[in-house]
Amino acid sequence: MSFLGRGGSPNTGGVSMEKIEMAITELDTVTDFFNRMVQSCHAKCISSRYADADLNKGESVCIDRCVSKFNEVQKKVGEKLQARGQA
Repeated sequence: MSFLGRGGSPNTGGVSMEKIEMAITELDTVTDFFNRMVQSCHAKCISSRYADADLNKGESVCIDRCVSKFNEVQKKVGEKLQARGQA
């Protein structure tokens, strides 16, 4: 049985160990990015003294902007790395 239950060995089916390792690496990268973004935006935008159960308007706006900036920077870094890889 293969990893996805398709029978045969993993290398002869549609799923190779290389593809699995690449998927795991990509998942680890995305998870790391998400955790760093949450930690940074939480520290920047939310007071350590929780006064309300929900985010107030200022906190919500700050979080939106922080996440947007994180995503924009991630996009730019990815483009730069891709350009270097092609050069």
